[in-house]
Amino acid sequence: MVKGGDVMKNFTFLINFVFGLVEVVLGLRFILRLFGASAQAPFVNWVYDTSQPLLAPFRGIFPSPASIQGFVIEFTTLFAMLIYALIGYFLIRLLYFTHESTHHPEIHA
Repeated sequence: MVKGGDVMKNFTFLINFVFGLVEVVLGLRFILRLFGASAQAPFVNWVYDTSQPLLAPFRGIFPSPASIQGFVIEFTTLFAMLIYALIGYFLIRLLYFTHESTHHPEIHA
């Protein structure tokens, strides 16, 4: 039998894992773009291709990436990292909130 606490731990782990992977991919993209990594390199190309769908909802919010002597600062990527971190945080908070409200009903006198 699976206990409620175990289910909560598993869902929390899953949410942290998925959003952690998203943050790692976006963080790698930001660093690679910042230092002007060549998109011809297979790993760099993979990071760019993998992160592209994650950035799609945020395209057009900020102007084109700023380039200073080959260094590119992608504010869209930084913003996406912030939003995905907040989504992950609030999903976990929602999970705990719904779990507490269903397992600890209010006592009415």
